[in-house]
Amino acid sequence: MVTSQLPDVGPDAPVYWQEACRHLMKRDRVMKKLIPQHAGASLQSRGDAFVTLARSIVGQQISVKAAQSVWDRFEKLPRKMTPAYVLKLKVDDMRAAGLSARKVEYLVDLALHFANDQVHVDKWAEMDDEAIIAELVAIRGIGRWTAEMFLIFHLMRPNVLPLDDIGLQNGISRAYFSGEPVSRSEIREVAASWAPYCSVATWYIWRSLDPLPVSY
Repeated sequence: MVTSQLPDVGPDAPVYWQEACRHLMKRDRVMKKLIPQHAGASLQSRGDAFVTLARSIVGQQISVKAAQSVWDRFEKLPRKMTPAYVLKLKVDDMRAAGLSARKVEYLVDLALHFANDQVHVDKWAEMDDEAIIAELVAIRGIGRWTAEMFLIFHLMRPNVLPLDDIGLQNGISRAYFSGEPVSRSEIREVAASWAPYCSVATWYIWRSLDPLPVSY
């Protein structure tokens, strides 16, 4: 029985994780093999909403190592990493931390959206995924992919399918199409059996490429 192979998960795992694993292993031959290989690990939420999005902006188009280095310097500038304190920072100090002029503009716009209540953090729990994405992509420097990563890693929404994610595309190519390039419609076709747990399946596809869990 598939149930006996369900992986143990830690106390910080989303409440739906084991049910999702059960569903995926029952419906998908790749997941049936893949999920038991990663026992004890699961998606975990980190940080608060503003910090998570700020980090995603800092990390755009640079390596993980470089992003961490810039973030470490930037993090020391405000007394506390909140919208109000970020808005008090001098542009020259932010540039000296390694941020490009464009990323400084993006971080200021992010802070303004939070400070002016243009994002409805308190209402996100009741809002659907697309409504939250619409709020987030209105912020400069945040595109759909970043918003989807936020839904998965911060809000831990169970059924997000990030079609533009390179890791998801490569993982599906290897696991389902013998390494052939895949189209968006082919990804949707594979993911039809994953719903309503596309986020969980995506997380395991990422694990098939890199055993170390990623976080944003």
